[in-house]
Amino acid sequence: MLRLRRLLVTLLLLATVAFAGFYVLTDPRIVSPSPEIGTLGTPDLDNGRLLFAAGGCASCHATPNQDDKLRLGGGLALGSPFGTFHAPNISPHTRDGIGNWGVQDFVDAMAAGVSPQGQHYYPAFPYTSYRLMPPKALADLLAYIRTLNPVEGRAPAHELPFPFNIRRIVGGWKLLFFEGASFVPDPTKSEEWNRGAYLVNGPGHCAECHSNRNALGAIVQATRFAGGPDPEGRGFVPNITQADSGLAKWSKAEIAELLKSGFTPEYDSVGGTMAAVVRNTAQLPEADRQAMAEYLKSLPAVQGPARPVKVGG
Repeated sequence: MLRLRRLLVTLLLLATVAFAGFYVLTDPRIVSPSPEIGTLGTPDLDNGRLLFAAGGCASCHATPNQDDKLRLGGGLALGSPFGTFHAPNISPHTRDGIGNWGVQDFVDAMAAGVSPQGQHYYPAFPYTSYRLMPPKALADLLAYIRTLNPVEGRAPAHELPFPFNIRRIVGGWKLLFFEGASFVPDPTKSEEWNRGAYLVNGPGHCAECHSNRNALGAIVQATRFAGGPDPEGRGFVPNITQADSGLAKWSKAEIAELLKSGFTPEYDSVGGTMAAVVRNTAQLPEADRQAMAEYLKSLPAVQGPARPVKVGG
C-alpha cells in the first residue's frame, strides 16, 4: 500500500511539473515574442493600401452579404477540420473593432499571433505568413485601416470542439511549427525576385492555401506550394511550383496576367476563392505582379498530393 501511494505521489508530481513546464513554454511572450518596433516614423498610407490589397484583408474581414469590401465588420465563417472560425471585425470601431489598438498591439497580432489581451490567436489567421512583414510595413497597414469607416457589431465566437477551444494549446502548436523572423532578402537574387518572394510568402500568404497540411494543420514544408486539399474543404488547390502539374508551361507574363485579369493561358478564368485573390492582386502595381511571377517561376518542381479521382460523371 505504501509503495502504491509513493507511486501515485510521484506520478502526480511528474504531471504537475509537466503541466507547469507546458504552461511556461506556451506563454505567448515566450513562444512567440513580438519584434521590437523601434522608431517607425510617419506612416505611408499608399504602402498600407497596397499591403491591404496584397494581404487580401477584405476577402476575409469584409462583412458578408454586402457590396462594400471596405466594411470590415467580420463574420465570415471559415470551415476547417478543427471547427468553424469566424473572421473578426477589424474596422476602426473603438468597441467592436481595432479602433483602440496601438501599433504595438497590431504588430503583436500580425507578427506574433498574440492578442492585446495576451492570448494566442489561432493560425486560421495567417500570422504564420504575415510575420514576414517588418514592423514599419505593419504600421503602414494599420494606418490605412484607420482611414476606413468604423463598423458596429462583433463577429460570432469560434465554434470549436474540445480540446481545440483551449487557446493555450496553440502555444504548443507554435513551439512545433511557428517561426517569427521577418523577411530577409537573399543577396544572391535580384531585387525583383526578392520583392516577389516577400509578396508571395508574406502579405500574399499564397502558401497558406497552395500547400498540403499535416494532421495538426501545419504546412508540410516538403510540399510547400505543391497544392493539396482546400483548407476549408472546398475541393483541391492547384500546384503552383514548376512541376508538370503546376506552372511549368506558364510564362512569367502569363502568371502576371492571371494575377491581373484572372485569365489562364487557355483562356479560362479562375473561380472560387482564387477569384477573390485576383480582385486583390489586380490592385497591385504591374511591377509587383511581375515580381510575384518572377518568384513563382523560380520555385523548383515539387510533386504534391494527388488530386482525388472523380467518380462517375
